[in-house]
Amino acid sequence: MKLPVRPDLTGIEPVRFYPEQPVAVDCLRLDKLHPQLSGNKWFKLLPWLQAARAGRAAAIATFGGVWSNHLLATAAAAHHLGIRAYGIVRGEPLSTACLRDVQALGMELLFVSRSDYRALQQLPGRLPLLPDNVFVIPEGGRGLQGIRGAAAMLDTVPLPGRYTHIAVAVGTGTSLAGILSAAAPHQQVIGVSALKGDDRLSEEIRRWVPGKDGQFTLSFQFHFGGYARHNTALLDFMYQVYATQQIPLDFVYTGKLFYGICAMIKENYFSPDDRLLLIHSGGLTGNRSLPVGSLAY
Repeated sequence: MKLPVRPDLTGIEPVRFYPEQPVAVDCLRLDKLHPQLSGNKWFKLLPWLQAARAGRAAAIATFGGVWSNHLLATAAAAHHLGIRAYGIVRGEPLSTACLRDVQALGMELLFVSRSDYRALQQLPGRLPLLPDNVFVIPEGGRGLQGIRGAAAMLDTVPLPGRYTHIAVAVGTGTSLAGILSAAAPHQQVIGVSALKGDDRLSEEIRRWVPGKDGQFTLSFQFHFGGYARHNTALLDFMYQVYATQQIPLDFVYTGKLFYGICAMIKENYFSPDDRLLLIHSGGLTGNRSLPVGSLAY
C-alpha cells in the first residue's frame, strides 16, 4: 500500500540543549515525512488501512478532537487511497483550521457529546451512526495493529543499537509500546506523557508488550497542566530549540518531550556514556490552535 510519504527526507540530527551538555542526543526527524501524514501517524495507520483493505471495507472511520492530527492524517490517507472516510469528533460542532483541512480532503464529520464519544469507542464492530461495512480505526491508531506499525519507526534509524535510551512523547501509549517491542535488550525506552494524571498506562503497556517490564519508564512530570495545556516557559523553550537547532516542535507532544529530556539531563538522570534518541512524532499542525504570534515559526 503506497502512501504519499517521503522517508528519504527524514534522518538523524544531533540535538544540543546547552553548551556543556554531557550526553549525546539525536533526533529522528519523522516530522519531515509529509505535511499531514507526519511523524508517527502514518506508521500507526498503515496496518489498520491494510486490514480495512483486506476486509474489503466500503469506508473507514476514526475518532478525534477538533485539532486532532490523527483525524487529519486519516483523512489525508483516505483521500490518497480513494477511500471514503468518517471522523467522529468529540464535542460541539466547531470550524477549526484542522477540521476545515479534514473536510477539504473529503472526510465526513460527525460531532458527538463527550459521553457518547467515550461510549462509542467501547462498542465492538459496527457503530450505529455509520453505514454498514465501515472499518473503524481506534483513536490515535491505538491497539495491536498500531503497535506493530509504530515498531517500524525504528527501521528508519541507521544503527539503532548504538542508542542506550529511546524517548517518545506519550498520548495513548501506542508509539511507546511499538518502540518497546522493537527495542534491543540493552535499550531503555522513556515515555514523556502529555497528559496529566496518575499512571494507568504502564499496566496496559505491560499487557501489550509482555516480558519487557523493566525496559521502559513513563514520566508524568512534564505535562504543563494536562493535554494541550502550555505556558510561557514551554513556548520559550520550544522557540530556543528552533532558534538554535532548527527543529520545530509542537506544544502538545514533542515540546513536552524535549523539555522533559532536557530537564532529566540537567538532573543527571543519564550517565555521560549514554546516547539518546528522541523520536520527533510530528503533529506540528497542532500549533495552529495557538493564538497568532505565540510561536516565532
